Amino acid sequence: MVKLLSPLKWAVVFCSCSYSYAGPVQVPGLQVPASAAANQEAVKDIFLQSYNAYSQFAFGHDSLLPVSKSFVDDRNGWGATIADALGTMLLMDLTDLFDQALDFVSKVDFRESNTPSSVSLFETTIRYVGGMISAYELSGKQHQILVQQAQQLVDKMVFSWVEPNQTIPFGEIFFSNNTPIVAVNNVAEAGTLDVEWSRVTLYTGNQTYTKLSEGSVRTIANLPSPFPGLPPQLVDPTDDMFVDAFLTWGGGTDSYLEYLIKYARITNTDDNLFADSWHAAVDSSIKILQRTSTVGDHIYLADWNAGEILLEGSHLACFQGGNWIFGGKLLNNQTIVDIGLELVDACWNTYASTETGIGPETFAFIAQDGTFSQPTAQELAFYQEHGFWITTSDYIQRPEVLESNFYAWRATGDTKYLDRAASAITSFQKFLVAKETNGFAGLNDVNDFNAGLEDDTESFWFAEVLKYLYLTFDDPQNISLDNWQVFEAPPAKAVYGSGTPRSASGQFQTKTSDGLPLPVISPDPLVTIKPGPMNGQ
Repeated sequence: MVKLLSPLKWAVVFCSCSYSYAGPVQVPGLQVPASAAANQEAVKDIFLQSYNAYSQFAFGHDSLLPVSKSFVDDRNGWGATIADALGTMLLMDLTDLFDQALDFVSKVDFRESNTPSSVSLFETTIRYVGGMISAYELSGKQHQILVQQAQQLVDKMVFSWVEPNQTIPFGEIFFSNNTPIVAVNNVAEAGTLDVEWSRVTLYTGNQTYTKLSEGSVRTIANLPSPFPGLPPQLVDPTDDMFVDAFLTWGGGTDSYLEYLIKYARITNTDDNLFADSWHAAVDSSIKILQRTSTVGDHIYLADWNAGEILLEGSHLACFQGGNWIFGGKLLNNQTIVDIGLELVDACWNTYASTETGIGPETFAFIAQDGTFSQPTAQELAFYQEHGFWITTSDYIQRPEVLESNFYAWRATGDTKYLDRAASAITSFQKFLVAKETNGFAGLNDVNDFNAGLEDDTESFWFAEVLKYLYLTFDDPQNISLDNWQVFEAPPAKAVYGSGTPRSASGQFQTKTSDGLPLPVISPDPLVTIKPGPMNGQ
């Protein structure tokens, strides 16, 4: 482990705290060039090729294993791929596939798991509930059964709040007896329910779903943290106490921060807690976490652990660029937008620098101060050329880099982002196809194709990766970022937030886990990522 120390010099432009009107997210009147049509059709072909392989070898199950020509039921056996892909099918006008998928989803009994596994509130919400509600809206609200099925799931998940005054849910529950697993949760999983659950409230009138999911976010936001807006990763639902002092925009915290500003936009709530908490997280990150690599001058957000800056990044965290662009536009704060664009460039560099043109799961870098694991001679040589080195080399079909690239295109109109998306299409076609099924897999090593394919096709490959790629080349007025954010958004308010970053009152406190089991980060059947700092730091 290497630690670089230098005097703390915050040579940054701090976020403006002035009261200002929200601006449009997209460039007005933006159009795609004629070349976009061929790329969009290529994305549709990848979807069809992927889904045909799933249909042949895994239909009705959660995920295809494209190398072994089999399947895995890692999301309770309800057909996660089918539910998650519904919205993309509608966007791509795949009517026959959508009708088949709708018929399947309509007949699932979500009250019982089809496997002995517990049910993850987070994964079930984003894949099943989100997939069905999104499809309901994209279909013009034609299929009420999708709302009914989503409500069936949420009605079971509410039992993760055990005590009458409990505000943060446990993350896992057994549907067989409505009993949650008493364990530490992470703020991403506890704070990433409100967008979807409030939508179920909207279409059913049951306020319980919004009260519970929003209440969890409020509790987290109101707990004093080391820096305003940046909560530690782990929290104990039994006493609302943090269980660590690790700050990150990566897995375990990521979507809590992402949803703060998206919830403010989706609901147009007049409660400034959500927008102001997000503003505080960004402001603190600029002051505390932002670092520039000594090679390439790439802008990264480091992690922070009990006072120590960790010079590490992840594919999961690469949503941050698009999120900052979006939130910066809503707050009419060009500083945030500009840094967001630099974060997008740094994350794209992790793609452009590898043999396959696809970025790794985790990476490290060197800055003027901070701590990092000692690189090997080979890693150091890679750093000297690219401004980062790879610490976890696999690609498990994550969407974040292409998601942020999509936001950057829509917000700037710079066609370099279209070129980047086109290169990703080429890389996917060249390196991810499993000859056994003609389906699309992950990679064991993004910088060494000979290391082979990772035998899994995630449901979010259909719901996010291919959706963001498809929309990148779509007519920007079709699904405009000024009208859609996860779901259909109401007309924008004039102002989001108070203009002042929010700070929770009180003194930050944390504790040990007291033997309670800890959650994994972004669970995957093949890759288990533990909470906390990467690389054993």
